[in-house]
Amino acid sequence: MATPVVTKTAWKLQEIVAHASNVSSLVLGKASGRLLATGGDDCRVNLWSISKPNCIMSLTGHTSPVESVRLNTPEELIVAGSQSGSIRVWDLEAAKILRTLMGHKANICSLDFHPYGEFVASGSQDTNIKLWDIRRKGCVFRYRGHTQAVRCLRFSPDGKWLASAADDHTVKLWDLTAGKMMSEFPGHTGPVNVVEFHPNEYLLASGSSDRTIRFWDLEKFQVVSCIEGEPGPVRSVLFNPDGCCLYSGCQDSLRVYGWEPERCFDVVLVSWGKVADLAVCNDQLIGVAFSQSNVSSYVVDLTRVTRTGTVAQDPVQDSRPLAQQPAHPSAPLRRIYERPGTACSKPQRVKQNSESERRSPSSEDDRDERESRAEIQNAEEYNEIFQPKNSISRTPPRRSEPFPAPPEDDMVSAKEVAKPSPTMDSQFPVPNLEVPPRPPAVTPTPAPKAEPAIIPATRNEPIGLKASDFLPAVKIPQQAELVDEDAMSQIRKGHDTMCVVLTSRHKNLDTVRAVWTTGDIKTSVDSAVAINDLSVVVDLLNIVNQKASLWKLDLCTTVLPQIEKLLQSKYESYVQTGCTSLKLILQRFLPLITDILAAPPSVGVDISREERLHKCRLCYKQLKSISGLVKSKSGLSGRHGSAFRELHLLMASLD
Repeated sequence: MATPVVTKTAWKLQEIVAHASNVSSLVLGKASGRLLATGGDDCRVNLWSISKPNCIMSLTGHTSPVESVRLNTPEELIVAGSQSGSIRVWDLEAAKILRTLMGHKANICSLDFHPYGEFVASGSQDTNIKLWDIRRKGCVFRYRGHTQAVRCLRFSPDGKWLASAADDHTVKLWDLTAGKMMSEFPGHTGPVNVVEFHPNEYLLASGSSDRTIRFWDLEKFQVVSCIEGEPGPVRSVLFNPDGCCLYSGCQDSLRVYGWEPERCFDVVLVSWGKVADLAVCNDQLIGVAFSQSNVSSYVVDLTRVTRTGTVAQDPVQDSRPLAQQPAHPSAPLRRIYERPGTACSKPQRVKQNSESERRSPSSEDDRDERESRAEIQNAEEYNEIFQPKNSISRTPPRRSEPFPAPPEDDMVSAKEVAKPSPTMDSQFPVPNLEVPPRPPAVTPTPAPKAEPAIIPATRNEPIGLKASDFLPAVKIPQQAELVDEDAMSQIRKGHDTMCVVLTSRHKNLDTVRAVWTTGDIKTSVDSAVAINDLSVVVDLLNIVNQKASLWKLDLCTTVLPQIEKLLQSKYESYVQTGCTSLKLILQRFLPLITDILAAPPSVGVDISREERLHKCRLCYKQLKSISGLVKSKSGLSGRHGSAFRELHLLMASLD
């Protein structure tokens, strides 16, 4: 007799190093729930397939950090806004830049694609909202009314309205056909971070830093209900596709709300920190969050979440599947959106645009588009995701499968205690408590445990040493008494050798310290390298890594060969130190090295320049040697794999 594995309600799917520097923005494809786009301080836009470790495509062209990204509904176009105020649109199927849009005077805070027409709305730190025609490469209209940065923009499902949320604590609704503001929704006491239209009814939800969610009736232009007491600022909300409830991504939890009356259906604990975006696909909610250069994705099984019914009694999600409650009698439905059957017509202009907004394509724009590139880094996944859309197929498209859920931790541990060696992957045997225990079987003596390939930096016992090795062998412990002299002699075995090793290391460190006190960092590093003891080099690098200003180009020529040795060490602490030092060198000196090597030769004799050029050539040669090692180790899992993948991204310009 066997029982199925009880799976989790929420779990972490994966964590990736998305950029060589910090991630500043990201967005999920709402149609598939499988496509992820990230923007970083390295001025790149990277595309990922959820649950896959490798980047599909990297889009370049921006010259300042990417502050906002957005995918259109079919996930064929992507728009990215930068800190300088420029906007770029890429065609993902053709893998090329489509448009470069200029006009904002400050960084782009929010973007959204029109659901039907080829239009993009942008909100900026300059408080302006602009509507762009992608085909004509121009600004259609500019909406003014906010007094602070516009943090979120959303088109209505029928494409006739545009909702905006800003730091001035207000939500505004704009009529695209009339080109004017329809209504303003005050009430929040903090910056409004997000707005979302109901998929069917004339209803709008807004989330604010004042820890409230407000629901607005778009026929009467008044508040329907207000949910207070969120655990933190509201940054991400999403209606269920059928409109039955609203999901709110809170600090380390997902909350499910109704609005007439306001009530909380369920609370699911998810350790995603500050979630940045949400999507629903295959009865699963996918959430993504980022911290520094890492992006993490999480999955919540919505079949185990209460989405209708009475108020949730216990805020902590139970481990058992939840039975659906009878639906609460709902209020009469509001007016339904009328979606056009064809592409939306161009919004009407109510006033003539300024000369800067009617600008035609210039040579500067053409140059920007030539400099923008779409680097396909995973051709197999790119062809699988984007290319099939270009061809006509007689078979229906293949639907993505739900992400498999891992088993419950407590259920797995309980079953493993019952039987340590399960014979099936998907089922666990149920122990029969009435069966008498079997006599213990005689098993051979286990082989000695081999020394691990990588010795962890933090461990509770020395590697390769056992306390029993230092004690006299006793055949019958009950009948023998341990003599103090024998015990001490066994314990002191090897003590003299260890003292010699530690004394030698202390002497070497004193030698390096004596040179260090003179202020000559380069000579102290040379002396540590000359000692030919990696432990001394690691101790010295751990000090130098704490102050980046100590690094100089001539220091890199000495340290890089030692870093290559550290990266191949079996000691985790050595590998960590090597990765930290290499990252500092790449961030501070790689742009300088490539620029000097690419510069034309100088006229005349310049000794200092020749010395600098020689050092750059030597560093470049050493980095090329290390890049192969980093690439080979970037496929590792865990902490080491993340560090090597980040280094591999930083060294991409060497290829």
